[in-house]
Amino acid sequence: MSFSPIYSKTITIPKSAIDENGHANNVTYVQWMQDIAVEHYASLGGIDAQGADSTWVVREHRIEYLLPAFEGEEIEARTWVENIRKVRSLRKYEFLRKSDGKILVKGETDWVFVDVKTGSPRAIPNEVSSVFISGKI
Repeated sequence: MSFSPIYSKTITIPKSAIDENGHANNVTYVQWMQDIAVEHYASLGGIDAQGADSTWVVREHRIEYLLPAFEGEEIEARTWVENIRKVRSLRKYEFLRKSDGKILVKGETDWVFVDVKTGSPRAIPNEVSSVFISGKI
């Protein structure tokens, strides 16, 4: 099974993302991870496929900071779905500096598909998992 290709976007580091050390704050990367995951999912039609009674919640974020980024730099944020299981999906991320192609940050999020009313995990329906499979957009 082949999952959808890498989704990417360019981000120019805003002043608001800079911390007291003069580089992009670690919490900002977590926000960008969530934002690009939602954008990717929406671009594939996932929000329509899941319906109003289900949603995704984060179980765990893992993130590794390799190099700093600074105000005004352009970075490329990339994300892709690594796997889909019964009620969970692992999504990976990379943030690269566009000027030299170096990886600044690597991360992953373990997402859980849940019932909106109960908050309990529920099996990922075929309509949702199929949006992640190449050629089924």
